[in-house]
Amino acid sequence: MRGGRYGCVCETLTLSDTRCSPTTDSPVGATAGHYECMARRRDTPFAILAEDLSLAHASGSRPSGGRAVDGVSFGVSPGDALVVMGPTGGGKSSLAAALAGRATADLSVVGGQAFVDGVSIRHPGRARRSLMYFTGFLPQRAGADLPARLTAGELITEPITSRDRTVGERTLSLLVAALLDELHLPLKVATQYPYELSAGMRQRVGLARALVLQPRVLIADQPLANLDAGARTAVLSALRRRAGEFSMAAMIVSNDPDVAGALGADVLVLQHGHTAAQGPYDRLVWAPGADVDLRLVAP
Repeated sequence: MRGGRYGCVCETLTLSDTRCSPTTDSPVGATAGHYECMARRRDTPFAILAEDLSLAHASGSRPSGGRAVDGVSFGVSPGDALVVMGPTGGGKSSLAAALAGRATADLSVVGGQAFVDGVSIRHPGRARRSLMYFTGFLPQRAGADLPARLTAGELITEPITSRDRTVGERTLSLLVAALLDELHLPLKVATQYPYELSAGMRQRVGLARALVLQPRVLIADQPLANLDAGARTAVLSALRRRAGEFSMAAMIVSNDPDVAGALGADVLVLQHGHTAAQGPYDRLVWAPGADVDLRLVAP
């Protein structure tokens, strides 16, 4: 599934916005071609970069005093991962949605800045379309919120078919089969509806959907929720493989320290929107006054 094997025609819109029309003469042309296209974007040292980033929910037309995220800074290089931990209400999900370009209308950047593969999330302009294309996003409760009217196969390929209805059924079927196999799901899942699947299966269908465009960046909120040991291993293996083969960067929201260990990831601990701790998995540097339950990040 390497991008260089498949062709792609790109029309440059701006320095940070590229429209891609991948060829479909291979089972993964619609996604691998996309990766080759996006490789032509302007090089940036970080796949994800936040600099003193603050987010707030609006009250009416003005941001309220309480900030969901307040003064957070970090960087994630291509091929690396960051695991975001912390108690409920710490701002983890707000941060993930904002960076993925999927924040609700009432959440806005009120301070600092952040870039995802060179695109500013504060002022994305026309590049918002590109941001949502090359960033795979798995929201919290993704498995539980899958639309019931579509089969798993249709859900997985919807990011492709919503953009290009000319992609052939055989191409889509082979792509779905490859993703199901990668995430240790039986092939019959492709024709089943969400209500026919277990919670763990639905979660992996949601992840397959987030990976179908072979993103440069994956932002996943609780990707291992409802998964048994075997499924967890498959998901973490898939993330490691994509980091190694495609330099996919990942930001994972999870309070499971094993995730950081398995991915060799740095950790960011958020508390009330502030950085409580940050650093390598086994050498966290804590902010003065932080009182997060150490069991959340215990090795």
